[in-house]
This record gives sequence, structure tokens and C-alpha cells, in this order.
Amino acid sequence: MAVTIKKVESDTELEELAVLADEIWHECFINIISIGQIDYMVEKFQSYEAMTKQIAEQYYSYYAVREDGELCGYMGVKPEKDSRFFLSKLYLRKDKRGKGIASQMLARVFEGAKACGKKQVYLTVNKHNDRAIAVYKKVGFKVIDEVVTDIGNGYVMDDYIFGYDL
Repeated sequence: MAVTIKKVESDTELEELAVLADEIWHECFINIISIGQIDYMVEKFQSYEAMTKQIAEQYYSYYAVREDGELCGYMGVKPEKDSRFFLSKLYLRKDKRGKGIASQMLARVFEGAKACGKKQVYLTVNKHNDRAIAVYKKVGFKVIDEVVTDIGNGYVMDDYIFGYDL
């Protein structure tokens, strides 16, 4: 099993990530939030247009994760102006979970944060996403806060904020 994690450099690669995001979100969140909210959040945060805007205006970087050449996951990160590094997105297809790929993805995030001189990686995770919460806790992330964010269209994100000190 050869895993590669490569920064997305082209529109074609970003379009591939958007298709994968739609697939993963509909599988991952189906028992956590409504289909309507999944569709809304994919369009608002995970679509090609949304990711293009995040890269251009908010200093995000996206990474494609491949196993033996096959696209199976992605990450979106952003260095903050303070000492923190935001892990906005870390998603892996269901059939690729449990193989240590997420650990490789997180190691890459930590490397990136350190290279930017950051002291902490933080992220938000839905309070009912037990699988992701377990993964983050196992790695050493700790709950540092919780937040309910109005994202429009009558939807909210009810999240824990996790932090990992580098």
C-alpha cells in the first residue's frame, strides 16, 4: 500500500476533490445530520466553487490523498494569523479507513503546522461524529471548547473544538 499526500495544484485536481467530498459527506454524515443539511454544507464548504474561493481569499491549501494512485481522501488546512493552524477538512473514504492512512494525513498536517511556525493545530468536529472524535482523541487532541454556528438556511453546526499542542 503506497499512500501519497500531494498539494492540489490544478483546477482538475480540485474538481476531483469536490466530487470525492460529495461522496464522502453523503456516506459519513447520513446518520448525523439531514440530507438537506449535507447537501447545503457540501455546496457551501466542499464544492469546487467553495474550495476555489477558500484558496484564493482565505489562504487555504488542499491536499489529495491517494492509495496506490487512487484518490481516496483529502485535507484542507489554513495557517491562522496567530499561533494556530486550522485543520478545516480531513476526510477519507469509508473503504480506506482503519489502514493507518488518517494517521499519515495527521502527521502531514503536524509537519505543515510546524513548518509555518505554529504552536497548535485545531479543528471543529460535529458533537455526534463519534468515529472522528475517537480518532482525534486517540492521536492526542483535546476538547478545548464547543460552539454552535449558524451557517444559514436554518442550519447550525454543533461542534466541539479540538486542539493539539505541537
